[in-house]
Amino acid sequence: MMNAIGSQGYTSPYPVNQYPATDPNTTQATGQNTLVNSLLFKSDTVALSSSSETSVTYSTSLSLNATKGDGFDMLRGLVVNMLKEQGIDAKIATGDSEIDLSKITTEDAQKLIAKDGYFGVDQTSDRIVNFAIATAGSDPSRLDAIKEGVDKGFQEALKAFGGSLPDISYDTYDAVMNKLDTWAQAGTNSQVTQIIG
Repeated sequence: MMNAIGSQGYTSPYPVNQYPATDPNTTQATGQNTLVNSLLFKSDTVALSSSSETSVTYSTSLSLNATKGDGFDMLRGLVVNMLKEQGIDAKIATGDSEIDLSKITTEDAQKLIAKDGYFGVDQTSDRIVNFAIATAGSDPSRLDAIKEGVDKGFQEALKAFGGSLPDISYDTYDAVMNKLDTWAQAGTNSQVTQIIG
């Protein structure tokens, strides 16, 4: 049993042989200890530093200066620059008026996606339903084909955005499907071809 640990000089009864370091890629002469090569260790060096540079994901025409705030200005700038790169105007017609995306404010954007806003669930679903009905020749018997087309477009949007969309997109999808059902039911009962605003 051990009662204490102390520090004493220790002398090995075995002699310690020191070998000169050799390049492990060279051939040793006959009779040299080949253990030398297996005992050589190379150390790695790690250097830590920081840089203020950031990696660029987009071309220089899409880069933005950092802005203070909630990121709305940066997102707006990215969208506008992306549209310009694709040759698309940053102005969107909204019925009787026009929205300039390069000048839109957070408040304007919130009004546009509000329940009664131009890009809100009600108005957006109305536009989708009216387009779908017109494309189907106002024929309620084609309801399944219309719904299949709407669903396919929704699935493509999901895929394009990584499998998840904002809640307003799901609400709009549900509203479109409900309005299509209402249209088809009214159309088969009273031969009404279009019931949406």
